[in-house]
Amino acid sequence: MAEPAREELSALAAIFCGPDEWELKLILSLSVTDGTVFRILTKAEGLMGADVPLELVFHLPVNYPSCLPGISVHSEHLTRAQSVTVKEKLLQQAENLLSEPMVHELVLWIQQNLRHVLNQSDTGSGSTFATGMTVDDGLWLTLLRLDHMRAKTKYVKTVEKWASDLKLTGRLMFMGKIILILLQGDRSNIKEYLILQKTSRVDVDSSGKKCKEKMISVLFETKVQREHKRFLAFEVKEYSSLDELQKEFETAGLEKLFSEFVLGLLR
Repeated sequence: MAEPAREELSALAAIFCGPDEWELKLILSLSVTDGTVFRILTKAEGLMGADVPLELVFHLPVNYPSCLPGISVHSEHLTRAQSVTVKEKLLQQAENLLSEPMVHELVLWIQQNLRHVLNQSDTGSGSTFATGMTVDDGLWLTLLRLDHMRAKTKYVKTVEKWASDLKLTGRLMFMGKIILILLQGDRSNIKEYLILQKTSRVDVDSSGKKCKEKMISVLFETKVQREHKRFLAFEVKEYSSLDELQKEFETAGLEKLFSEFVLGLLR
């Protein structure tokens, strides 16, 4: 498998990290079309405005992304004809993305355009599809943990730039050896941030060579609730005590998040 495809798989595993969102299966036969098969479970708005669960199965041949992936679409809420139409539209979109990793963009595209695809399937009309990748999921909140930063100054500047470019607010928090990133913003922009975090040479290894971040974990993600504070900017903060860190979470209306996911890191 080509290196871009390996990097994409690593990024996808970090992005689709919820319960049953991701399943990876390696194909072991010797055919020239062998590669990697994985499943992504997601949802998209259907004709009636309700979320439609989608099971998207991607087969990445060994020479992907120079060739199209295989795609299968399954949903108990779609007819067979509708599933075929969704598959065809995804493959058409994939043709515009050849030579670059495309799975995440295809998932975002169908999340945004499923309703239009189904409408075209039912009416036979030539509907116009949105070409942007932004998904209007409202404001989302994600908490990440980093294991370490060797090139701290450069790393911090890179994180600040990504947050600014993607219009994300929140906090980069240091407390002893604990490093947390709290992101708030459009869900698709947070997903894009995770791709950058997993695929960019943002740190250095023990020998001083540039390396990618392999020790990041997604602790929690949710749609922003009414009790959550809206962050106005992305700030870097250092805390001298656990009490200071806890107060930051409490001020943001995230007491439960702190007690369930942050306190456990200190044990």
